Amino acid sequence: MTDPRYPIGAFEPLARPLTEEEREARIATIEGHPARVRGLVAQLDDERLNVPYRAGGWTLRQLTHHLADSHANACIRFRLALTEDRPTIRPYDQDAWAKLPDARSAPVEGSLRALEGLHERWTTLLRSMSEDDFGRLLHHAEIGDVSLDFMLQLYAWHCAHHEAHLAGGGAAT
Repeated sequence: MTDPRYPIGAFEPLARPLTEEEREARIATIEGHPARVRGLVAQLDDERLNVPYRAGGWTLRQLTHHLADSHANACIRFRLALTEDRPTIRPYDQDAWAKLPDARSAPVEGSLRALEGLHERWTTLLRSMSEDDFGRLLHHAEIGDVSLDFMLQLYAWHCAHHEAHLAGGGAAT
């Protein structure tokens, strides 16, 4: 049986720089993410949004808000790496953020709109980057130095990973 935490498998980055075609495929994944999330969430009523996507997991509402939180952080991390020399980025406690009152109860529409605007800007930035830009490093306090190529792979995976959770419509009934 597939691990319900990782419906598309665990993140496995390539151990080499991405090709231009591989980068474009990942950028396209990020670009289309808001529309796919909106389509998946549109199938869920308010009651269903309050169901965990897996036993012991966040609700589908918390997951939708998490996407806006996580991808806002990601976009800022790209900007820091492009404008500073090997910046150190702070991790954040995503579980604690998911437990905040707005993540537990706010309508998801605000996060859907935030994703749409954020991803529009983010993909414009990504498509403007050179190969050298994708080689720029940032220092993550928990995992060490990583390139923007690595980060692009991570967030394209993150999009598909949570889209699969939303597509399940909630595992716990």
